[in-house]
Amino acid sequence: MILWFTVVQVIAAVGAGLLCLVLGLAGRRPSDVSVGALAIVELLLIAQVVVAIIAPLAGNPPTGDLLEFWMYLVSAVLLPLAAVGWALVERGRWSVVVMGVVGLSIAVMVWRMQVIWTIQVA
Repeated sequence: MILWFTVVQVIAAVGAGLLCLVLGLAGRRPSDVSVGALAIVELLLIAQVVVAIIAPLAGNPPTGDLLEFWMYLVSAVLLPLAAVGWALVERGRWSVVVMGVVGLSIAVMVWRMQVIWTIQVA
């Protein structure tokens, strides 16, 4: 994985998470901005899935535990979908807080995936 792409993902996830947390704690219901912020994170994660599938074919296999990498990747892709779906159905301020927590959790998962992919060279 390319480090700058991962950094962009982490920044997007942290930004989306903080935006959603602030809006939720301020008593706001889910808005197009908060749902859209998490949608951007989702698009970046889908791009990472494509890169993760293509990279081994290009001679850049992960250096860490593949099971852990794919579990993080699948979780990071499914969590925003679930959070956005719940926010659209429930339309309460707590659903925005949940989206914020999901965004911050994804930032941690994406960084861990980067560590598994590139840094654990023995």
